[in-house]
Amino acid sequence: MLHIGPYRFNSRLLLGTGKFTDFNTQKEAVKISETEILTFAVRRMNIFEPTQPNFLEKIDVQNYTLLPNTAGANNAEEAVRIANLAKASGLCDMVKVEIIGCPQTLLPDPVETLRATEMLLEQGFIVLPYTSDDVLLAKRLQDLGCHAIMPGASPIGSGMGIVNPLNLSFIIEQAKVPVIVDAGIGSAVDAAQAMELGADAVLLNTAVSGAKDPVKMASAMKHAIIAGRESFEAGRIAKKTYATASSPLEGISK
Repeated sequence: MLHIGPYRFNSRLLLGTGKFTDFNTQKEAVKISETEILTFAVRRMNIFEPTQPNFLEKIDVQNYTLLPNTAGANNAEEAVRIANLAKASGLCDMVKVEIIGCPQTLLPDPVETLRATEMLLEQGFIVLPYTSDDVLLAKRLQDLGCHAIMPGASPIGSGMGIVNPLNLSFIIEQAKVPVIVDAGIGSAVDAAQAMELGADAVLLNTAVSGAKDPVKMASAMKHAIIAGRESFEAGRIAKKTYATASSPLEGISK
């Protein structure tokens, strides 16, 4: 079971709700994924204007925990303001801190992310900061008291998968809070690899919404995360240079 602050979840898949071609595809993908946490950018949602289009209109949000993010914020103050808008609308007291520092690579700003995390923790939020795979930054965020760490596997939407498994494994090894691999996942293989490394969960969006068959990919991601987690818990065999016979050799005449 995945523990984030006071919340408990059976699913270890967090699914983004943007970029789907239509609401029905989004609804079916969310349903088959069996996710319990839906993420979205607060700035994309008209949370105070019910007459405006709602990209969650086909989904019964009462069945999910919503994880608003601060995408679009350029600094800590903007991120805090967006988080408070989400909280004021009654969406959730849990927030993903996302402050992009480089418009070309979409990598997060480490300094502003640290500042925003500290400010939101002081206000009583359940804080999940999106960060790079910087091991020391992840430790600093954890030391502040964040409720989960969300290192990217690779740049947002790139589909490159895990480009630095060593750093990711270091983050997981030292973590005392859940590690949720976020950004860059391209296929079920990537999701399974993240879980096999020991990650507690995976957050993805483009890998599903941008697939040729988003609904089938959502199903694939669900199974990959389950398989990856079970493989991690089971403990893989050691890699060896030479072959080892799978059948007993005792009693075989030479």
